[in-house]
Amino acid sequence: MKALKVTTLALALAAAFPAAAQAQSNKELLNELRALKQRVTELEQKLKSEESKKAAAPATAAVAVPAAEPVQPGMTPDQQAEFNRIAVKAEALEDARDASGLRGLKISGYIDPTFIYNQRQDRAGFQFLNQVGDDGYNYDNGYFGMGQLDIQKEMDGGTKWRLTLQPNRGVGEVFSPGNIIAEASVSVPLTDLQTRFIAGQIPDWSGYEYLPGTQNKLITHNLLFDFTLPTAYTGAGMEITSGKWIVKGLLANMNASKKNSGNKAPVLAYRVDYAKGEFNGFGFAGVHGKAANLRADETDDTGSLVYPDQSGKDTALNLFELDGYFIRGDWTVQGQVSFGQQKKAAVYANPDTGELQDARWWGLSGLAAYKFTPQLEGIMRADYINNSKNGGGLLGYNFSDGRNGIGPGFVYDDAAGTWGEDPDSKGSNRYALTFGLGYAFNLNTVFKMEYRYDGSNKHVFENVKDGSYKKDNQLFGVATVVSF
Repeated sequence: MKALKVTTLALALAAAFPAAAQAQSNKELLNELRALKQRVTELEQKLKSEESKKAAAPATAAVAVPAAEPVQPGMTPDQQAEFNRIAVKAEALEDARDASGLRGLKISGYIDPTFIYNQRQDRAGFQFLNQVGDDGYNYDNGYFGMGQLDIQKEMDGGTKWRLTLQPNRGVGEVFSPGNIIAEASVSVPLTDLQTRFIAGQIPDWSGYEYLPGTQNKLITHNLLFDFTLPTAYTGAGMEITSGKWIVKGLLANMNASKKNSGNKAPVLAYRVDYAKGEFNGFGFAGVHGKAANLRADETDDTGSLVYPDQSGKDTALNLFELDGYFIRGDWTVQGQVSFGQQKKAAVYANPDTGELQDARWWGLSGLAAYKFTPQLEGIMRADYINNSKNGGGLLGYNFSDGRNGIGPGFVYDDAAGTWGEDPDSKGSNRYALTFGLGYAFNLNTVFKMEYRYDGSNKHVFENVKDGSYKKDNQLFGVATVVSF
């Protein structure tokens, strides 16, 4: 065993100085090993001699000392006392934390005051905590200029609880004015931590872009995010993690915390994610079932329902999207393709029968970002939605919308000198090109700047200065995102 220890030590020395070891001959190396072995033997003999002297000393020579607590190696008695005091205090703090329910609690949040210039709307100014219900959800008035407080709690056994508050500008406000709740959910492990029951109000999980400003590279969101995806689900379901796969699904109300009278069918909402490797992956999501049809609630000039037999009734909805990402080094590339249709939700009714027609659309979105420095990132995004079927009509936007550029568009009547709705049965196809910069000032602060150009194949953007309609619009924005 001693020989083994000596040999090991010699090998370690040789590894530490490989050049010298290679230069030596076998004979020189053997001589050094023998000398090293002899030195170790001498030290062992000296240690044994000291121990023998102590054992042979007469008992009367020993001086009685009071018993003392064992001192940790490398500590003086004073240091040991200080360590004991700290240990007792740490245990007391842990007990107080557990008793007050702070164990497993995480609180975070952010605000992002935003400045927006909109050419066709003829306005420029700051947007921050303005109520969505007063102005509606629009691409120039989406999920930015908000404040968020996120509270998460993980309990013993793995149960997770989450409450996310977004006053005036959040998910709850979009489908239920006055509702400040963005998410209120629970996740309960069943057979193991990878198989969970989930329930509550959960924001939509479709697409490659995230809702919070802390996770969205640009200020505005892409066209698919704003006009083809649900807002949130209220229901219950499962989440299963298996290796690189994550599957979750819900039976839920879509964009409603409670069903109205006469509506009983939920939607099936699901998402599947696959992390192919360290840098890339893909996912897909879908919604199938019945959801509110805003087109059926149209009223005439007298305030009477145009379709009284259809009003208030949910209609069949089918949504599906596929998205993917590649993130490595300074590069980020993300993309998405979406398809959707809703029964009797198109802008134009059948000209012969007067019956409501189905809305159908498909769209693409792609984003590329590159970090010029660790702090400065350049971003480019391109979006397109084909929405020509039956006069157009997207999810929740089943009417002519001159602000967002949705619907059949308008034409100018030279004789009358006025603009009127385009009699063509086709809706407008929309696109958008967005360029931006993001600068990480510190770990908690990001400055954003964005220029966005929106266009259409029809005159759909209202110019509020003179009441005319244009095929394009321009938007400029800056935002400061501060999180904790």
